Amino acid sequence: MSTFKAPKGTYDLLPPDSAKYLAVREAIAAPLRNSGYGYVETPGFENVELFARGVGESTDIVTKEMYAFETKGGDRLALRPEGTASVLRAALEANLHRAGNLPVKLWYSGSYYRYERPQKGRYRHFSQVGAEAIGAEDPALDAELIILADQAYRSLGLRQFRILLNSLGDKECRPVYRAALQEFLRGLNLDEDTLRRAEINPLRVLDDKRESVQKQLGDAPLLRDYLCDACKAYHEEVRDLITAAGVAFEDDAKLVRGLDYYTRTTFEFVHDGLGSQSAVGGGGRYDGLSEMIGGPALPSVGWALGVDRTVLALEAEGVELELPSATSVFAVPVGDEARRLLFAKVTELRRIGVAADLSYGSKGLKGAMKDANRSGARYAVIAGDRDLAEGVVQLKDMESGEQSAIGVNEIVAELESRLTRVV
Repeated sequence: MSTFKAPKGTYDLLPPDSAKYLAVREAIAAPLRNSGYGYVETPGFENVELFARGVGESTDIVTKEMYAFETKGGDRLALRPEGTASVLRAALEANLHRAGNLPVKLWYSGSYYRYERPQKGRYRHFSQVGAEAIGAEDPALDAELIILADQAYRSLGLRQFRILLNSLGDKECRPVYRAALQEFLRGLNLDEDTLRRAEINPLRVLDDKRESVQKQLGDAPLLRDYLCDACKAYHEEVRDLITAAGVAFEDDAKLVRGLDYYTRTTFEFVHDGLGSQSAVGGGGRYDGLSEMIGGPALPSVGWALGVDRTVLALEAEGVELELPSATSVFAVPVGDEARRLLFAKVTELRRIGVAADLSYGSKGLKGAMKDANRSGARYAVIAGDRDLAEGVVQLKDMESGEQSAIGVNEIVAELESRLTRVV
């Protein structure tokens, strides 16, 4: 037995459960690929300053949760705690915004890392699929991304999720609200750390999950009452477009996101079957992030959906994904000659796209048939010395139990024909 275990707060994805995670990633990515989003992959670590500037130096992510380290060369790096800053950095570095085709639409999938107190649905290593539309200020883009996420969840069979929607205003109207909120917070009975946070970024106090804080926020001023005319009109257009698409949402005047870069549209996908870790994804508009990390003005919008939490949401609803069998044909050789022949036939089947496997390890017929049953294959091809002497193999339908002899040279064509009919 190994003396090593996965680090605390992490997990291993292993078959058969890993197939579910792959299916979730594919379902989230599918509508993005159909909507002009190209795939981007960034390093697992970045310069610490990228996240300090973009995510916010006062955020819990940067101050408490980021895995930061110094290299032998003296560089300060951090495992990526989120995807947006990395994707925008990559787009800027590659000058994608100068190609003349804005917005730059990108999607990504990968692992992210935060030092948090582990519990079900909250891990120190987690998986997300995200999307970013960079370089255009258009309510239709905000609506598009919300609709695509809704489409992805529904394609998986999820129904009991809710979309929360709010506007965080912009650089014109948010400072006025910020001052009003700070004044309100100063009158509450809050601990020193929370009061300090209120002076740096008071909106984050609204996102504090502690009951002792939340029960004091009932009369807090609402940002929607401070929105300028431009932000009001923008938000109404987003709402109208989502509604016209038949996507239900809930207005949440207290919804804020835990990152400094959000402006105007902000949204969250929640599932009430997950307990305290109810958010399965979220995002919003981040019009000032590019300038924060040294780039030009590039108004942008995006989201990230948690693969781990989506899987938990599926389990909470009792949704069983229809996953294709990993193996369609399983070969059972008895004897060296049969092994050589069936190995060649399995190779041929794989080359034409049929999922095929073989019983390895020179097992007897009984043991090899157990392998065939465990594989989930629809058909088993069985051959021994007597079969080969007659120029045939036995083809068994693993569902019906029917078995018949077919010619050695007919194996590939017959299986391709039968599997095509099944599909």
